[in-house]
Amino acid sequence: MKILLVYPECPDSFWGFRHALKFISRKAAQPPLGLVTIAAMLPESWKKRVLDEADRKLEDKDIEWADMVFISAMSIQKNSARAIIQRCVNAGVTTVAGGPLFTASYEDFDDVDHLVLNEAEITLPLFLKDLENGSPKRIYKTNEFADLSDTPTPLWHLLDIKKYAQMDIQYSRGCPFDCEFCDISVLFGRDVRTKSKTQMIAELESLYSHGWRGNILIVDDNFIGNKKKLKKEILPAITEWMDEKGHPFSFHTEASINLADDIELIRMMSRAGFTMVFIGIESPNEESLAECNKIQNRNRDLIADVKKIQENGLQVTAGFILGFDNDSPTIFERMAAFIQESSIVNAMVGLLNALPNTKLYKRLMNEGRLLNQSTGNNTDFTTNFMPKMDIETLVEGYKSVINKIYAPKPYYQRVTKFLKEYKPGKYSKFHFHSWHLEAFVKSIMTLGILEKGRRYFWKLFFWTLITRPKMMPMALTFAIYGYHYRKYFGGLM
Repeated sequence: MKILLVYPECPDSFWGFRHALKFISRKAAQPPLGLVTIAAMLPESWKKRVLDEADRKLEDKDIEWADMVFISAMSIQKNSARAIIQRCVNAGVTTVAGGPLFTASYEDFDDVDHLVLNEAEITLPLFLKDLENGSPKRIYKTNEFADLSDTPTPLWHLLDIKKYAQMDIQYSRGCPFDCEFCDISVLFGRDVRTKSKTQMIAELESLYSHGWRGNILIVDDNFIGNKKKLKKEILPAITEWMDEKGHPFSFHTEASINLADDIELIRMMSRAGFTMVFIGIESPNEESLAECNKIQNRNRDLIADVKKIQENGLQVTAGFILGFDNDSPTIFERMAAFIQESSIVNAMVGLLNALPNTKLYKRLMNEGRLLNQSTGNNTDFTTNFMPKMDIETLVEGYKSVINKIYAPKPYYQRVTKFLKEYKPGKYSKFHFHSWHLEAFVKSIMTLGILEKGRRYFWKLFFWTLITRPKMMPMALTFAIYGYHYRKYFGGLM
């Protein structure tokens, strides 16, 4: 069998960093981890190719080569996934689809030959067995959750890893919390399932042996879902391996705000090479947090928690949401002020959208407020339900927040404030690559000469050079991120 595994094109998005990637000549921020993992689950004798449309577009000759085309996608990739499926149908090539998009809305894809849904560790072997027996079914789905000890090490040799800004690893699935708007507990459950330390070290070794040096995103939705195992087994094992290899990687991940309650864990993560953590803060409005059942964020000094994490070696990036029923027009000023005061440089502010099968989706459907399916991109100024606040007021208020946090002056002020307060971990290590020099030259040209806000860039540049010279790579990275955000939200500044 000849299997082509395709990752559809992803439209421009906040986290895609398309405009920032141009500074380092990379094709995408991160690789299609799901597909290279699926490839490792297929029979070893099969011929496999992975095509990421972020790298190059799918061509007719690619489809003609394949006996089957496997497609995995997120909801934001829906249109490009449809186009690929149609091309395969026209060519008479069998399609197999899975991943978040198809698991959530498989009824919308009548033209897919085989839908292998939910977690592939369970459903893919069933499909492969039926295929071998000549009687594959159209739909494979399950209500069970996989044992991650069955998850193989991804086949990284199927990708050119030099095309990406960072690599990905998954340690766990599931989240102990149950926020109304979130689909993680729907897709992966609330019981946190994890890989063993042996598996984790094997995946680090694989990336190391393939020549990767630099950032690795541990893609878990809540890395600290099982704190006990992290502290007792996983972080000590990663730390030991990193020490032996001379700290070739730095790690980013996602966690809940209760990370701030465990200074020992924060320091252990920093010691192991973690430098950044994404946290869903969502709102400074206590009533909105109660509305969406964000219990872990309630009755806290959220800014103090952020500072505590950043003072112990981890940079905080964060997600924020506008459009809760309990949001009033005062939320826009409050949110912009919160972000500035907290020194969160990379703050993703989006409009609330109801994702399929979530508690929010079901509630809004019962209330007759659901309008359509979400685009999968909560930063495109759209929402798929009727908010309590006037929609025009909501969108205009959203735009005002974006202006207040990403226009050059407030953005560079926030970067400077962060650099003054941040205490990097003792073991954090800068990995120099030739593309850092490329990024330096392009940032000087683009941000220091061509962009209108260049005076703020130079102010940051010389302040960092004089007072925080070791943080210059971080300062320039933030400057490039800011350029991406302004380009992405085009015309708002």
